[in-house]
Amino acid sequence: MKRLFSILAITGMMAFGTANATTIANTSTAVTTVTSMTQDDAPAEELGFHQELKKRFIEGGPGFMGIVLLCLILGLAIAIERIIFLNLSTTNTKKLTQDVEDALASGGVEAAKEVCRNTKGPIASIYYQGLDRTDEGLEAAEKAVVAYGGVQMGQLEKNVSWISLFIALAPMLGFMGTVIGMIQAFDKIEAAGDMQPSLVAGGIKVALLTTVFGLVVAIILQIFYNYIIAKIDSIVNDMEDASITLMDLLIRNKK
Repeated sequence: MKRLFSILAITGMMAFGTANATTIANTSTAVTTVTSMTQDDAPAEELGFHQELKKRFIEGGPGFMGIVLLCLILGLAIAIERIIFLNLSTTNTKKLTQDVEDALASGGVEAAKEVCRNTKGPIASIYYQGLDRTDEGLEAAEKAVVAYGGVQMGQLEKNVSWISLFIALAPMLGFMGTVIGMIQAFDKIEAAGDMQPSLVAGGIKVALLTTVFGLVVAIILQIFYNYIIAKIDSIVNDMEDASITLMDLLIRNKK
């Protein structure tokens, strides 16, 4: 658009200067030239990706296209929230384990619990729960670690199922819009009593657009979903390794 506005401004100044310096006929010629230049540049500007996407979205109709867009917005909102939460939940497990081990050796269980309190993330919480049950024995500490690990895993997976729902729902809505559009196209054929391509081509095109946008939304959300699942698996593996390491530390500390 900036390019188009620049061309219009320059040609407008040229036309204004020509009008002051030449006859009315020459001014008309300049205006004609300006108009032709603008028309030649306009299609190139309309071929932009965003303009084309907006045009196709409007052609698809506000009904199903609006619902598909809502699926994309809600899915992305949940995905971004989960990504932020998971990144904040990531802990340097080796550093935390070393700090806890040093605290156990120097200040005992209370010092190690203080280290866990000052560290964010599910692994530090699991460490704290295990250390908090050491007075009841290693078996109680192990049960606390396992139980709280399940709680933390539930927190990591919170709302992820909604993303998978939107991944499945978006193409389904697109297919439904396509089917309804095809039915409407055949209704036009039946009402006209004649098979004219121009009569149904527009309706079929609009019907197919809902499927295209539904698939695009599903693909975008699927990428985010796979990243989130991979991140959760990585954190869960760290939690399991950290739980085993904690029990080994407690066993060595008891000796």
